[in-house]
Amino acid sequence: MLSGMSEYDEFGLFAENAEEAGLPWSGAPRVRRVSAVVGNGANISALRWGEDDPELVLLHGGAQNAHTWDTVALALNRPLVAIDLPGHGHSDWWPDHGYTPDRLAAAVATAVDALAPGAQAIVGMSLGGLTALRLAARRPDLVRRLVLVDVTPGTGDHPGKTAAITAFVHGPADFASFDEILERTVTHNPGRSVRSLRRGILHNAREQDNGRWIWRYDRIRPTADGTLDFGPLWEDVSALATAPMLVRGARSPVVDDADTAEFLRRQPEARIEIVTDAGHSVQGDRPIELAALIQDFTADRTTAR
Repeated sequence: MLSGMSEYDEFGLFAENAEEAGLPWSGAPRVRRVSAVVGNGANISALRWGEDDPELVLLHGGAQNAHTWDTVALALNRPLVAIDLPGHGHSDWWPDHGYTPDRLAAAVATAVDALAPGAQAIVGMSLGGLTALRLAARRPDLVRRLVLVDVTPGTGDHPGKTAAITAFVHGPADFASFDEILERTVTHNPGRSVRSLRRGILHNAREQDNGRWIWRYDRIRPTADGTLDFGPLWEDVSALATAPMLVRGARSPVVDDADTAEFLRRQPEARIEIVTDAGHSVQGDRPIELAALIQDFTADRTTAR
């Protein structure tokens, strides 16, 4: 377990990621914190992997942070930027808690302009995927290729699709100890190793002065009936200039066959991949498989429009 916050080194866990995933290890990768200031004066933080110009931008899901991509980034071994969405990780929270895909896309556009303007592709999971989709409509020059991980605009049309996720994210606001927050996380993620979940909590929670632990994300509150209306974003799918890739987790209820059919109706050339034994967080459950799909979809392809 953890005996004090002093043991946490944000950049000291990559060897454990590599060992658990079976990746070769030749020393710590070059990763550093970078940031950009968006129009409302708020700060967006990100992890920059590598020294060369970033080739990819990775956007995490709601209640996550940029470190959710660590094993994927290690497997890709390419220069990239993983962004903490506003209200998450080390990025500033917004006073009105209005983290809609449209508003997030505007902020992310500023961050991508500053940190990775020449990126070949944007990969977005869940809320990050909807943000990337909106970004493609607002700034198609920044989204040369698009990978959506277990999300479509149909995700919010029925509360049953996200019921388990919502129950976890909107659970207790704080915890008496690290062990308590870890126990709850393990209970809600039976398919993941305790080591993996422990790393995730270290990156996604912090200890307060009183010894209690809280999450590093602001809460996105759904409507009274538990739904989130992302339906208008279907028009953004239709408007994509380049066929995207949609990656589904085989064990996830978040994207169903009807969503996939509608996606293909609007983008007939889209690539659809289903990752076996993965739930909603494909990057956490099957990071090596996801990295291989991203690499195959984005490597050696022209990005000119």
